[in-house]
Amino acid sequence: MKDEIQLRPAAGDDFAPIFQLLSTVFHEEIDGELRDLEGVVYERDRSLVADDAGLVAGHVQAFSRDLTVPGAVIPAAHVSGVGVLPTHRRRGLLTRMMHRQLREIADAGREPVAILWASETSIYPRFGYGPAASRLHLNIMNREVRLPAPPPEPTGRLRMGDPGDLHAEMAAVYERLRPDRVGWSSRDDNWWKWVLGDPKDHRDGATKRYAVVHESPGGPTGYALWRVKDDWNSHGPSAEVQVREVVAADPETYLALWRFLLGIDLTRSVTMRLAAVQEPLLYLADEPRRLGATYGDGLWVRVIDVPAALAARRYATDVDVVLEVTDPILAGNTGRWRLTGGPDKATCTATTDPADVALSVTDLGAVYLGGTALSALVAAGRARLLTGNDPTVALGWNRLPSPTEVF
Repeated sequence: MKDEIQLRPAAGDDFAPIFQLLSTVFHEEIDGELRDLEGVVYERDRSLVADDAGLVAGHVQAFSRDLTVPGAVIPAAHVSGVGVLPTHRRRGLLTRMMHRQLREIADAGREPVAILWASETSIYPRFGYGPAASRLHLNIMNREVRLPAPPPEPTGRLRMGDPGDLHAEMAAVYERLRPDRVGWSSRDDNWWKWVLGDPKDHRDGATKRYAVVHESPGGPTGYALWRVKDDWNSHGPSAEVQVREVVAADPETYLALWRFLLGIDLTRSVTMRLAAVQEPLLYLADEPRRLGATYGDGLWVRVIDVPAALAARRYATDVDVVLEVTDPILAGNTGRWRLTGGPDKATCTATTDPADVALSVTDLGAVYLGGTALSALVAAGRARLLTGNDPTVALGWNRLPSPTEVF
Protein backbone atom coordinates (compact mmCIF):
# COMPACT_ATOMS: atom_id res chain seq x y z
CA MET A 1 0.00 0.00 0.00
CA LYS A 2 1.08 3.59 -0.61
CA ASP A 3 1.07 4.45 3.11
CA GLU A 4 3.58 1.68 3.85
CA ILE A 5 6.22 3.36 1.73
CA GLN A 6 7.88 6.13 3.71
CA LEU A 7 9.63 9.18 2.32
CA ARG A 8 12.75 10.00 4.27
CA PRO A 9 16.07 11.81 3.88
CA ALA A 10 18.86 9.63 2.55
CA ALA A 11 21.03 7.90 5.14
CA GLY A 12 24.73 7.13 5.00
CA ASP A 13 24.22 3.61 3.67
CA ASP A 14 21.79 4.65 0.91
CA PHE A 15 24.40 5.76 -1.62
CA ALA A 16 24.89 2.37 -3.30
CA PRO A 17 21.15 1.46 -3.45
CA ILE A 18 20.33 4.91 -4.84
CA PHE A 19 22.72 4.49 -7.73
CA GLN A 20 21.54 0.93 -8.30
CA LEU A 21 18.03 2.35 -8.64
CA LEU A 22 19.23 5.05 -11.05
CA SER A 23 21.12 2.45 -13.09
CA THR A 24 17.86 0.51 -13.46
CA VAL A 25 15.69 3.52 -14.22
CA PHE A 26 18.03 5.14 -16.77
CA HIS A 27 19.21 1.87 -18.35
CA GLU A 28 22.91 2.46 -17.79
CA GLU A 29 25.58 1.12 -15.48
CA ILE A 30 26.38 3.73 -12.82
CA ASP A 31 29.32 2.01 -11.17
CA GLY A 32 33.08 2.24 -10.89
CA GLU A 33 34.52 5.53 -12.12
CA LEU A 34 31.13 7.00 -12.96
CA ARG A 35 29.70 6.29 -9.51
CA ASP A 36 32.80 7.81 -7.92
CA LEU A 37 32.24 10.97 -9.99
CA GLU A 38 28.60 11.11 -8.96
CA GLY A 39 29.73 10.75 -5.38
CA VAL A 40 31.90 13.86 -5.66
CA VAL A 41 28.85 16.09 -6.18
CA TYR A 42 26.30 14.03 -4.24
CA GLU A 43 24.57 15.98 -1.44
CA ARG A 44 23.13 13.48 1.00
CA ASP A 45 21.20 16.09 2.97
CA ARG A 46 19.33 17.06 -0.23
CA SER A 47 18.59 13.48 -1.29
CA LEU A 48 15.13 12.03 -0.64
CA VAL A 49 14.29 8.32 -0.90
CA ALA A 50 11.10 6.28 -0.94
CA ASP A 51 11.71 3.43 1.50
CA ASP A 52 9.66 0.26 1.04
CA ALA A 53 10.60 -1.89 4.05
CA GLY A 54 14.30 -1.18 3.52
CA LEU A 55 14.20 -1.16 -0.29
CA VAL A 56 15.08 2.14 -1.97
CA ALA A 57 12.14 2.25 -4.39
CA GLY A 58 12.30 5.91 -5.41
CA HIS A 59 14.64 8.86 -5.28
CA VAL A 60 14.96 12.59 -6.00
CA GLN A 61 17.79 14.94 -5.15
CA ALA A 62 18.89 18.54 -5.56
CA PHE A 63 22.29 20.16 -5.96
CA SER A 64 23.13 23.52 -4.37
CA ARG A 65 24.40 25.68 -7.23
CA ASP A 66 23.93 29.16 -8.61
CA LEU A 67 22.24 29.92 -11.93
CA THR A 68 22.72 32.90 -14.21
CA VAL A 69 19.38 34.55 -14.98
CA PRO A 70 18.76 37.78 -16.92
CA GLY A 71 20.94 40.41 -15.26
CA ALA A 72 21.76 38.42 -12.12
CA VAL A 73 23.16 35.23 -10.58
CA ILE A 74 20.87 33.52 -8.05
CA PRO A 75 20.78 30.33 -5.99
CA ALA A 76 18.80 27.59 -7.75
CA ALA A 77 17.97 24.05 -6.73
CA HIS A 78 19.39 21.82 -9.47
CA VAL A 79 17.04 18.83 -9.37
CA SER A 80 18.31 15.47 -10.60
CA GLY A 81 18.32 11.73 -9.95
CA VAL A 82 14.53 11.41 -10.20
CA GLY A 83 13.31 7.86 -10.52
CA VAL A 84 11.00 5.09 -9.28
CA LEU A 85 11.62 1.36 -9.63
CA PRO A 86 9.52 -0.29 -12.36
CA THR A 87 7.87 -2.45 -9.69
CA HIS A 88 6.65 0.65 -7.83
CA ARG A 89 5.23 2.78 -10.63
CA ARG A 90 1.61 3.99 -10.72
CA ARG A 91 1.48 4.21 -6.93
CA GLY A 92 1.87 7.97 -6.53
CA LEU A 93 5.49 7.84 -5.36
CA LEU A 94 6.83 10.33 -7.90
CA THR A 95 4.12 12.84 -7.04
CA ARG A 96 4.76 12.46 -3.32
CA MET A 97 8.52 12.92 -3.74
CA MET A 98 8.27 15.90 -6.09
CA HIS A 99 5.69 17.67 -3.91
CA ARG A 100 7.72 17.14 -0.77
CA GLN A 101 10.89 18.37 -2.44
CA LEU A 102 9.16 21.52 -3.67
CA ARG A 103 7.79 22.24 -0.21
CA GLU A 104 11.19 21.71 1.39
CA ILE A 105 12.89 24.06 -1.08
CA ALA A 106 10.19 26.66 -0.45
CA ASP A 107 10.39 26.27 3.34
CA ALA A 108 14.18 26.71 3.29
CA GLY A 109 13.66 30.10 1.62
CA ARG A 110 17.08 30.20 -0.07
CA GLU A 111 16.39 29.25 -3.69
CA PRO A 112 13.64 31.15 -5.54
CA VAL A 113 13.71 28.71 -8.48
CA ALA A 114 14.43 25.05 -9.19
CA ILE A 115 15.68 23.70 -12.51
CA LEU A 116 16.08 20.31 -14.15
CA TRP A 117 16.61 18.44 -17.42
CA ALA A 118 13.52 16.42 -18.26
CA SER A 119 14.00 12.79 -19.26
CA GLU A 120 10.26 12.62 -20.04
CA THR A 121 8.86 16.02 -21.02
CA SER A 122 5.28 15.05 -20.25
CA ILE A 123 6.06 14.51 -16.56
CA TYR A 124 7.43 17.73 -15.15
CA PRO A 125 4.80 20.32 -16.12
CA ARG A 126 2.57 18.47 -13.64
CA PHE A 127 4.87 19.80 -10.94
CA GLY A 128 5.11 23.36 -12.26
CA TYR A 129 8.24 23.10 -14.42
CA GLY A 130 8.14 25.02 -17.69
CA PRO A 131 10.45 24.73 -20.74
CA ALA A 132 12.71 27.76 -20.26
CA ALA A 133 15.92 27.21 -22.25
CA SER A 134 16.21 25.30 -25.51
CA ARG A 135 19.28 23.91 -27.28
CA LEU A 136 20.53 22.76 -30.65
CA HIS A 137 22.08 19.42 -31.56
CA LEU A 138 24.64 19.91 -34.33
CA ASN A 139 25.64 17.11 -36.72
CA ILE A 140 28.12 18.89 -38.97
CA MET A 141 29.45 17.67 -42.30
CA ASN A 142 32.77 19.33 -41.59
CA ARG A 143 34.33 18.80 -45.01
CA GLU A 144 31.44 20.72 -46.61
CA VAL A 145 31.53 23.74 -44.30
CA ARG A 146 33.83 26.72 -44.69
CA LEU A 147 34.40 29.37 -42.06
CA PRO A 148 35.87 32.86 -42.53
CA ALA A 149 39.64 33.09 -42.67
CA PRO A 150 41.42 33.99 -39.44
CA PRO A 151 42.60 37.57 -38.99
CA PRO A 152 45.94 38.37 -40.70
CA GLU A 153 47.60 38.90 -37.33
CA PRO A 154 45.86 36.74 -34.71
CA THR A 155 46.09 38.00 -31.15
CA GLY A 156 46.18 34.53 -29.62
CA ARG A 157 47.22 30.92 -30.09
CA LEU A 158 45.79 27.51 -29.33
CA ARG A 159 47.29 25.14 -26.76
CA MET A 160 46.05 21.55 -26.58
CA GLY A 161 46.36 19.28 -23.58
CA ASP A 162 44.75 17.03 -21.03
CA PRO A 163 41.63 18.64 -19.53
CA GLY A 164 42.95 18.13 -16.01
CA ASP A 165 46.14 20.00 -16.84
CA LEU A 166 44.17 22.91 -18.36
CA HIS A 167 41.52 23.02 -15.64
CA ALA A 168 42.69 26.32 -14.14
CA GLU A 169 42.66 28.15 -17.47
CA MET A 170 39.23 26.80 -18.43
CA ALA A 171 37.75 27.61 -15.03
CA ALA A 172 39.09 31.16 -15.22
CA VAL A 173 37.39 31.75 -18.58
CA TYR A 174 34.14 30.11 -17.47
CA GLU A 175 33.94 32.18 -14.28
CA ARG A 176 34.71 35.41 -16.11
CA LEU A 177 31.89 34.83 -18.62
CA ARG A 178 29.33 33.09 -16.40
CA PRO A 179 27.67 36.22 -14.89
CA ASP A 180 26.49 37.29 -18.37
CA ARG A 181 25.55 33.87 -19.80
CA VAL A 182 21.94 33.08 -18.90
CA GLY A 183 21.42 29.38 -18.22
CA TRP A 184 24.96 28.70 -16.99
CA SER A 185 25.42 27.04 -13.60
CA SER A 186 28.18 27.65 -11.09
CA ARG A 187 31.03 25.13 -10.94
CA ASP A 188 33.12 24.69 -7.83
CA ASP A 189 36.10 22.31 -7.83
CA ASN A 190 33.86 19.28 -7.33
CA TRP A 191 31.63 20.23 -10.23
CA TRP A 192 34.66 20.75 -12.46
CA LYS A 193 35.77 17.22 -11.55
CA TRP A 194 32.33 16.01 -12.60
CA VAL A 195 32.33 18.01 -15.86
CA LEU A 196 35.83 16.82 -16.78
CA GLY A 197 35.23 13.26 -15.62
CA ASP A 198 35.95 10.73 -18.35
CA PRO A 199 35.14 7.13 -17.33
CA LYS A 200 36.56 4.68 -19.84
CA ASP A 201 33.44 2.52 -19.78
CA HIS A 202 31.28 5.42 -20.98
CA ARG A 203 33.24 6.57 -24.03
CA ASP A 204 31.29 4.30 -26.43
CA GLY A 205 34.42 3.48 -28.40
CA ALA A 206 35.70 7.05 -28.61
CA THR A 207 39.03 8.43 -27.42
CA LYS A 208 39.64 10.08 -24.10
CA ARG A 209 38.50 13.68 -23.83
CA TYR A 210 40.84 16.44 -24.99
CA ALA A 211 40.96 20.15 -24.29
CA VAL A 212 42.25 23.11 -26.22
CA VAL A 213 42.68 26.59 -24.76
CA HIS A 214 42.90 29.85 -26.67
CA GLU A 215 45.58 32.02 -25.11
CA SER A 216 46.08 35.74 -25.66
CA PRO A 217 48.68 38.12 -24.19
CA GLY A 218 46.18 39.00 -21.46
CA GLY A 219 45.42 35.39 -20.52
CA PRO A 220 43.08 32.62 -21.71
CA THR A 221 40.03 33.76 -23.68
CA GLY A 222 38.34 30.47 -24.51
CA TYR A 223 38.46 26.70 -24.63
CA ALA A 224 36.87 23.61 -26.14
CA LEU A 225 36.38 20.06 -24.88
CA TRP A 226 36.02 17.17 -27.32
CA ARG A 227 36.80 13.55 -28.13
CA VAL A 228 37.00 11.59 -31.41
CA LYS A 229 35.24 8.38 -32.37
CA ASP A 230 37.22 6.62 -35.05
CA ASP A 231 35.61 5.14 -38.15
CA TRP A 232 36.64 4.02 -41.62
CA ASN A 233 34.48 3.02 -44.55
CA SER A 234 34.94 2.20 -48.24
CA HIS A 235 35.75 5.87 -48.90
CA GLY A 236 38.47 6.05 -46.24
CA PRO A 237 38.61 7.84 -42.88
CA SER A 238 35.23 8.87 -41.45
CA ALA A 239 35.83 9.71 -37.79
CA GLU A 240 33.48 11.87 -35.71
CA VAL A 241 34.56 14.74 -33.45
CA GLN A 242 32.26 14.82 -30.41
CA VAL A 243 32.27 18.32 -28.94
CA ARG A 244 31.36 18.66 -25.29
CA GLU A 245 31.72 22.42 -24.83
CA VAL A 246 32.94 25.55 -26.60
CA VAL A 247 33.40 28.68 -24.49
CA ALA A 248 34.73 31.92 -26.01
CA ALA A 249 35.05 35.48 -24.74
CA ASP A 250 35.19 37.15 -28.16
CA PRO A 251 34.55 36.48 -31.87
CA GLU A 252 38.23 35.88 -32.73
CA THR A 253 38.53 33.19 -30.06
CA TYR A 254 35.25 31.59 -31.09
CA LEU A 255 36.32 31.43 -34.75
CA ALA A 256 39.73 29.98 -33.87
CA LEU A 257 38.23 27.23 -31.75
CA TRP A 258 35.68 26.18 -34.37
CA ARG A 259 38.22 26.30 -37.21
CA PHE A 260 40.32 23.93 -35.11
CA LEU A 261 37.44 21.54 -34.33
CA LEU A 262 36.20 21.40 -37.93
CA GLY A 263 39.71 20.81 -39.27
CA ILE A 264 40.85 17.78 -37.25
CA ASP A 265 42.48 15.24 -39.57
CA LEU A 266 40.74 11.99 -40.60
CA THR A 267 37.31 13.23 -39.50
CA ARG A 268 34.18 13.71 -41.57
CA SER A 269 31.65 14.90 -38.98
CA VAL A 270 31.51 17.05 -35.86
CA THR A 271 28.66 16.66 -33.38
CA MET A 272 27.62 18.79 -30.43
CA ARG A 273 24.60 18.02 -28.21
CA LEU A 274 24.50 21.27 -26.23
CA ALA A 275 24.83 24.05 -28.77
CA ALA A 276 23.06 27.35 -28.13
CA VAL A 277 19.95 28.29 -30.07
CA GLN A 278 21.80 31.49 -31.04
CA GLU A 279 25.08 29.68 -31.73
CA PRO A 280 27.32 32.10 -33.71
CA LEU A 281 28.45 29.18 -35.88
CA LEU A 282 25.07 29.36 -37.60
CA TYR A 283 26.09 32.74 -39.00
CA LEU A 284 29.73 31.93 -39.74
CA ALA A 285 29.29 28.79 -41.85
CA ASP A 286 29.04 29.26 -45.60
CA GLU A 287 26.66 26.26 -45.74
CA PRO A 288 24.56 26.48 -42.55
CA ARG A 289 22.38 23.55 -43.65
CA ARG A 290 25.46 21.34 -43.42
CA LEU A 291 25.55 22.06 -39.68
CA GLY A 292 22.61 19.66 -39.32
CA ALA A 293 21.04 21.68 -36.53
CA THR A 294 18.04 20.17 -34.77
CA TYR A 295 16.08 21.83 -32.00
CA GLY A 296 15.37 20.38 -28.56
CA ASP A 297 14.39 21.31 -25.05
CA GLY A 298 16.99 22.06 -22.38
CA LEU A 299 16.47 23.55 -18.94
CA TRP A 300 13.07 23.43 -17.27
CA VAL A 301 12.41 26.05 -14.59
CA ARG A 302 10.08 25.83 -11.59
CA VAL A 303 9.40 29.12 -9.79
CA ILE A 304 9.47 28.38 -6.06
CA ASP A 305 8.92 31.90 -4.70
CA VAL A 306 7.16 34.19 -7.20
CA PRO A 307 8.01 37.60 -5.69
CA ALA A 308 11.61 36.64 -4.84
CA ALA A 309 12.23 35.11 -8.29
CA LEU A 310 10.76 38.03 -10.24
CA ALA A 311 12.59 40.61 -8.12
CA ALA A 312 15.90 38.75 -8.49
CA ARG A 313 16.22 39.02 -12.28
CA ARG A 314 16.40 42.11 -14.48
CA TYR A 315 14.27 43.11 -17.48
CA ALA A 316 15.03 44.16 -21.03
CA THR A 317 12.86 47.30 -20.80
CA ASP A 318 11.00 49.12 -18.06
CA VAL A 319 8.03 47.12 -16.85
CA ASP A 320 5.08 47.74 -14.52
CA VAL A 321 2.63 44.88 -14.76
CA VAL A 322 0.29 42.86 -12.55
CA LEU A 323 0.58 39.10 -12.97
CA GLU A 324 -2.12 36.75 -11.73
CA VAL A 325 -0.41 33.45 -10.98
CA THR A 326 -1.96 30.10 -10.08
CA ASP A 327 0.06 27.39 -8.31
CA PRO A 328 -1.78 24.24 -7.17
CA ILE A 329 1.21 22.92 -5.18
CA LEU A 330 2.78 25.95 -3.45
CA ALA A 331 -0.27 27.94 -2.47
CA GLY A 332 1.77 30.98 -1.42
CA ASN A 333 2.50 31.70 -5.07
CA THR A 334 -1.16 31.94 -6.04
CA GLY A 335 -2.36 35.53 -6.26
CA ARG A 336 -1.71 38.83 -7.96
CA TRP A 337 1.79 40.25 -8.06
CA ARG A 338 2.90 43.70 -9.20
CA LEU A 339 6.21 43.49 -11.00
CA THR A 340 8.03 46.80 -11.42
CA GLY A 341 11.53 47.00 -12.80
CA GLY A 342 13.88 47.37 -15.71
CA PRO A 343 17.52 46.73 -16.71
CA ASP A 344 18.93 47.83 -13.33
CA LYS A 345 16.50 46.79 -10.59
CA ALA A 346 13.15 45.13 -9.91
CA THR A 347 10.57 44.69 -7.17
CA CYS A 348 7.61 42.34 -6.89
CA THR A 349 4.90 42.65 -4.27
CA ALA A 350 1.43 41.30 -3.61
CA THR A 351 -1.41 43.50 -4.85
CA THR A 352 -5.17 43.58 -5.18
CA ASP A 353 -5.02 45.65 -8.37
CA PRO A 354 -6.59 44.19 -11.53
CA ALA A 355 -4.35 41.76 -13.39
CA ASP A 356 -2.78 42.51 -16.77
CA VAL A 357 -1.68 38.92 -17.41
CA ALA A 358 -2.99 35.60 -16.10
CA LEU A 359 -0.79 32.51 -16.24
CA SER A 360 0.14 29.36 -14.34
CA VAL A 361 3.34 28.94 -12.37
CA THR A 362 4.41 26.46 -15.09
CA ASP A 363 4.23 29.12 -17.76
CA LEU A 364 5.88 31.68 -15.50
CA GLY A 365 8.80 29.25 -15.26
CA ALA A 366 8.86 28.94 -19.04
CA VAL A 367 9.31 32.70 -19.55
CA TYR A 368 11.60 33.26 -16.56
CA LEU A 369 14.96 33.01 -18.37
CA GLY A 370 13.82 34.94 -21.42
CA GLY A 371 13.99 31.86 -23.63
CA THR A 372 10.25 31.42 -24.15
CA ALA A 373 8.22 34.42 -25.32
CA LEU A 374 5.10 35.22 -23.35
CA SER A 375 3.43 36.10 -26.66
CA ALA A 376 3.91 32.49 -27.80
CA LEU A 377 2.17 31.20 -24.69
CA VAL A 378 -0.66 33.67 -25.27
CA ALA A 379 -0.98 32.47 -28.86
CA ALA A 380 -1.12 28.89 -27.57
CA GLY A 381 -3.88 29.80 -25.13
CA ARG A 382 -1.73 28.99 -22.12
CA ALA A 383 -1.50 32.59 -20.84
CA ARG A 384 -4.02 35.42 -21.16
CA LEU A 385 -3.49 39.13 -21.74
CA LEU A 386 -6.26 40.84 -19.83
CA THR A 387 -5.32 44.43 -20.73
CA GLY A 388 -3.15 46.19 -23.27
CA ASN A 389 -0.17 46.06 -20.89
CA ASP A 390 1.90 43.32 -22.54
CA PRO A 391 5.28 42.59 -20.81
CA THR A 392 6.55 40.20 -23.52
CA VAL A 393 9.47 42.41 -24.58
CA ALA A 394 10.47 43.22 -21.01
CA LEU A 395 10.55 39.53 -20.06
CA GLY A 396 13.06 38.81 -22.84
CA TRP A 397 16.80 39.44 -22.75
CA ASN A 398 19.62 40.44 -25.09
CA ARG A 399 20.59 36.81 -25.78
CA LEU A 400 18.71 33.57 -25.34
CA PRO A 401 19.72 31.24 -22.49
CA SER A 402 22.26 28.56 -23.35
CA PRO A 403 22.53 25.65 -20.88
CA THR A 404 26.03 24.17 -20.85
CA GLU A 405 25.60 20.83 -19.09
CA VAL A 406 23.17 18.08 -18.20
CA PHE A 407 23.44 17.45 -14.45
